[in-house]
Amino acid sequence: MTTDNLILVVDLEATCWEGNVDGTDRRQSVDDMEVIEFGCVVCEINGTVIDSKSYFVRPQLHPVLTSFCKELTSITQSDVERALYYPEVVTNLNDWLNQYDLSKWVSWGNYDKHQLNSELSRYGVSPSFLQLPHENLKKRWSEGKKALGNAGPKVALEYHGLEFEGNYHRAIDDALNIARLIPFSHNEVSN
Repeated sequence: MTTDNLILVVDLEATCWEGNVDGTDRRQSVDDMEVIEFGCVVCEINGTVIDSKSYFVRPQLHPVLTSFCKELTSITQSDVERALYYPEVVTNLNDWLNQYDLSKWVSWGNYDKHQLNSELSRYGVSPSFLQLPHENLKKRWSEGKKALGNAGPKVALEYHGLEFEGNYHRAIDDALNIARLIPFSHNEVSN
């Protein structure tokens, strides 16, 4: 499918800790965290969803999810144990996205971009969309809304009288809900 002006909405879930990283005396960074779910939504620039896909990823540095992580994301240990490792998931993700002519990718904030760059350093592979222009949709949406500059997608939807659909902090559900915010992001995502 080669529709002009398609964008990719990306949301990631990653290994996480409530306090310090297991076995350390410090808080987590993207270098400690590993992607455990890709949520990807291909949509038109007005937010109309064309396709969506979720990919679980098996973590290698910290293969056992913390109770905090499982509770936050609703991702189970068996979900990640049945998953492929990051390089194989990236290959499958790239194969799926090859059918689309994407103009850019967006995420809610810059965390996802930073996490993907950390994974690139760790594994030497990255999703092909990382080469496309990136837009921080959270920043774009919050322009002129100073009190809401740190709002998550759930709060942003509530601002527009909408309810979050699905499980908050599940990458695919977050990505689908972020796509719903595109029409409210200053006349859609810029071209």
